Amino acid sequence: MEQISKAWDWNRNSDKVWYTPSEDSYYLINRWKEKGFSRFLDLGCGRGRHSIQFAKAGFEVNSVDLSEVAVNGLRDWAVKEKLSITAEVSDIMKLPYEDNTFDCLLAYHVISHTDSKGIVRILSEIKRVLKDGAEFYITFCSKSASIFKDGGLPMLDFNTIIKLEDGPENNVPHFHADERLIEELLSGFKIITVRHVQDVIIEGSKHGSWHYFVLGKK
Repeated sequence: MEQISKAWDWNRNSDKVWYTPSEDSYYLINRWKEKGFSRFLDLGCGRGRHSIQFAKAGFEVNSVDLSEVAVNGLRDWAVKEKLSITAEVSDIMKLPYEDNTFDCLLAYHVISHTDSKGIVRILSEIKRVLKDGAEFYITFCSKSASIFKDGGLPMLDFNTIIKLEDGPENNVPHFHADERLIEELLSGFKIITVRHVQDVIIEGSKHGSWHYFVLGKK
């Protein structure tokens, strides 16, 4: 099977949540500033909520996304905020950066938008562009999620489903992992922490989603 990388259709999603930084990002800013990190990569930046946040915190921000709509929106937002952010349209399987470029990297709910071969390629690119001693924070969709276990969706491989919905994720692949698979995929890194979290209620609505949140180091 070929490696798959597919962008969200951001023309079909303008929810305010994508303009609001995640809870985890506040901790990461403090952690990485204390470590003296400065060069930050927002991998799969989407609307740019974390790019803007890290730029305001004084980081040198580079941002990439496969969606031209998302990248252009972030550029416009950065201009309005008078922030210097370098945002580029790029496939995260082939990043436009030299080896050993970044001190820290955030990929929040993005690297799972591929298949089992693609995830290996993405993690290889993450390792390539990070400096020795750099840290990353990435998330994986979990096999505990009801949509993976009971959703009845078509599967590309043993770990990957294709979402079928009337929205921005229509026909987007979703790679799902478990603890064993994460340890295997990240064997070339130092894993600092792994959290397995269920989203029970989001914006007042019940959910059955599960994700892994991984802090690691090259």
